[in-house]
Amino acid sequence: MSRSRRPRVLFIGGSLNQTTQMHAVARELPECEARFTPFYGGVAVDTMRRLGLIEMTIGGDRLRGRCLDYLRQQGLRLDMHGREGGYDLVVTCTDLCIPSNIRHARIVLVQEGVYDPPWLLTPICRRLKWMPLWLGGTALTGQSNLFDRFCVASDGYRDLFASQGVDRRKLVVTGIPNFDDCARYLKNDFPHRGHVLVCTSDARETFKRDDRAALIQHAVQVAGGRALIFKLHPNEDQVRASAEVRRFAPGALIFTNGSAEEMIANASVVFTQWSSTVFVALALGKTVHSNFPVAELRRLLPQQNGGRSARRIARICREVLDSSLPRPNEPSMTPLPLAAGAAFA
Repeated sequence: MSRSRRPRVLFIGGSLNQTTQMHAVARELPECEARFTPFYGGVAVDTMRRLGLIEMTIGGDRLRGRCLDYLRQQGLRLDMHGREGGYDLVVTCTDLCIPSNIRHARIVLVQEGVYDPPWLLTPICRRLKWMPLWLGGTALTGQSNLFDRFCVASDGYRDLFASQGVDRRKLVVTGIPNFDDCARYLKNDFPHRGHVLVCTSDARETFKRDDRAALIQHAVQVAGGRALIFKLHPNEDQVRASAEVRRFAPGALIFTNGSAEEMIANASVVFTQWSSTVFVALALGKTVHSNFPVAELRRLLPQQNGGRSARRIARICREVLDSSLPRPNEPSMTPLPLAAGAAFA
């Protein structure tokens, strides 16, 4: 990379959570020339988007629209699908689909939060390298090997990814923005306190099983007369979800927007399904019910570092930009100044 110009960095967004994390890292790299784009893929992904086959994923028009709305509201410079080219570094929250036009660049992967459990195609895609990773779901995050560094949430996640075959030398424990300072949510204006909160998921929209009636009935039982609040996932069919709550939990409050994190901060008990918001509940010491084993979630809990994760990830970005690393798919690997696989102090 020439030192006579500012490094050019492309940040690839996705969901609002992914996009705000990318923005947080970019803010810590003021010396770089940053551009932003919603998630994009190759011909297959673009074709499925146009046909409406991936509408409930980050490749669909709905979430792309939310990403673009945020980027424009923040006044960030766009480069749709990285068409300007010439990037020295790409920062992204997923490696399940690495577009061909960024494979020449250095890539820093940032963990977005909790990942979906494996499903039928996950082990098949892991074994058959010619199959696209996205068919196996987010459980295969990190399996591409097409990145220079993978910034992860905690020691537990570093060990988990390493056990799944991700090169430990590429794993760096930095914490992740949005989940590294959960205590900040304790100061809020949400008017309810001491309630039982249910954060629903978009499982049905993303082709996972969801016995919503059983979830609601279980929450009613646990509430035992306490106030019961449902925060609906923004990506689910909210008309259907609201009707189900009214049927099985009449009198419960339903929120379709607002800060789930603040609702969690004021709750006494929190139900989540497949959502990263479970980490907020655990970090704040709430009683948690989840589709994931709670003991495992505690082991994976993101570092609470007072909101310093974006700064730490930016440091990794600088080291990757300044290094003479071989490309990610080359067999040898030169260590960075910060020992890969280690956590920040």
